[in-house]
Amino acid sequence: MKSLPWIRWTLGLLLLCTADADSGRKPNFVFMMVDDLGIGDLGCYGNTTLRTPNIDRLALEGVKLTQHTAAAPLCTPSRAAFLTGRYPIRSGMAAHGRMGVFLFSASSGGLSQEEITFAKAVKEQGYSTAVIGKWHVGLNCEDSADHCHHPNSHGFDYFYGTIMTHLRDCQPGHGSVLYFVHGYIPYKALSIGLVSLALLHIKGMITVTRRVVFGFLVLVGVVVSLFDVLVYTFPNLNCFVMRGPEIVEQPYTSENLTQRMTSEATEFLERNSERPFLLFFSFLQVHTGLFASPLFRGRSQHGLYGDAVMEVDWSVGQIMQTLERLNLKENTLLYMTSDQGPHLEEISINGEMHGGYSGIYKAGKSTNWEGGIRIPGILHWPGVLPAGKVIDEPTSNMDIFPTVLNLAGASIPSDRVIDGHDLLPLLQGQVERSEHEFMFPYCNAQLNAVRWHPPNSNAIWKAFFFTPDFYPENSSACFHTHICLCIKPYVTVHDPPLLYDLSKDPTESTPLSPDTEPQFYSVLEVIRAAVSHHAESLKPVPVQVSPLQIVWKPWLQPCCSSLSQLCTCERDHQIEELRNELQKE
Repeated sequence: MKSLPWIRWTLGLLLLCTADADSGRKPNFVFMMVDDLGIGDLGCYGNTTLRTPNIDRLALEGVKLTQHTAAAPLCTPSRAAFLTGRYPIRSGMAAHGRMGVFLFSASSGGLSQEEITFAKAVKEQGYSTAVIGKWHVGLNCEDSADHCHHPNSHGFDYFYGTIMTHLRDCQPGHGSVLYFVHGYIPYKALSIGLVSLALLHIKGMITVTRRVVFGFLVLVGVVVSLFDVLVYTFPNLNCFVMRGPEIVEQPYTSENLTQRMTSEATEFLERNSERPFLLFFSFLQVHTGLFASPLFRGRSQHGLYGDAVMEVDWSVGQIMQTLERLNLKENTLLYMTSDQGPHLEEISINGEMHGGYSGIYKAGKSTNWEGGIRIPGILHWPGVLPAGKVIDEPTSNMDIFPTVLNLAGASIPSDRVIDGHDLLPLLQGQVERSEHEFMFPYCNAQLNAVRWHPPNSNAIWKAFFFTPDFYPENSSACFHTHICLCIKPYVTVHDPPLLYDLSKDPTESTPLSPDTEPQFYSVLEVIRAAVSHHAESLKPVPVQVSPLQIVWKPWLQPCCSSLSQLCTCERDHQIEELRNELQKE
């Protein structure tokens, strides 16, 4: 019986080799990542009121992961980890302050060229590579055209999409994300300071002249005016579409944007049907401001958010149809996921809930509760991966990196720590357990929790060193700051850490204690030792998401016309083609 795993391993390799021999070429890769999609938004993960037939079909014909997690609960660090197979703390893509993502296209931070992405690795093996959609890991370093962080600098031959995320500002009538800055302003401290100053003046202890008061009011007026200018110009400066190194639409119109990107994706597949390729389709939906094409508007039971999910599902179907039409389905590994959990605090200016659904799991985006990091994980490869298989083992979006490199014949980098593990043995049933014994969820650059799946045990322990303070207290979100933060005074530190066994309490509803769990202290002892070992593996790197790196820098501003014209242009042939199609209809 001890030889059974070796027999499974051998059979798996034979199956893979047979598939490669039949196709006569290396496998293709298509990765589809939806922005802010909740694990509870999909039919294959239990949703009964939102139709996602194409994604559900992928799960039915492929492998569904039920403990698949993002390496970080925010867009920028999660995507950096996905591309490199490494925790974002290792690449400098984890923030040490409040802001954990890039808000401006004219920021100087981004994924360092010293990092190896899966695109860069497979390109050296003869692959054609493309990313279509959202990038969000940087653009420029020293001037507006150096493109040091552009997809082309990270192994992608072709790029069509947006450098930034799709914010409310990019969608007319949805308000501005900048208005939520008030959640970060210390109003209490400012009020106490002003009241104290007034009292001291009244008591004669200090003198506040009219000139000082007038100067203060002028300063407030200037700050308010500059803020209004920033809100007014934000869409033009940050909401643009690029094809390769060129801006082709600034600001972009989101209507039909998913259809345009789907068309770009299918054209890439057609152009490269005779050679191995890697396509990373990174949806702008379902991040707010929400949008959906006219064909999908009003079709779901869940308002505009549901309409957007249905459009994403349609796009997935178009990709699948193209692969089938080109006879590429049997030689293509397809991966469907989200970058993190849903943004629960998103409420439209009309008071409508615009966030997704975490299912049974607690909280959402920006937290390391399960609702923030447990994401869909569907892998589809007919003839190589078993159909309808469900795997309830801890896995990570970082696992795609070594899986792809091994399949493409590329060497796993030996000069750096790779935190992901090859998924193929687990997917094919060659092994029954994940290689992830410990996982280390970070909140920005702070180690927030540890997940431990002990050998020869079904337990999945999870210890929290700190947790966000929800507002209102009886909720599982942070409506006062629009997103949960990782720093004091917005968190509660736990000593001893909060401890859960996810195998018995996946909803994280009841923390364990020494009275309810005999192994309480021994589990925490093992976890602390794992943290020490993990910390020893970290090396100092330049922080790419520091306040200095993420601030707007005018000399880095991408602009397709001139600042006097607010950088406006429209050069995308896809727009004209769609207009012609609509006129014909």
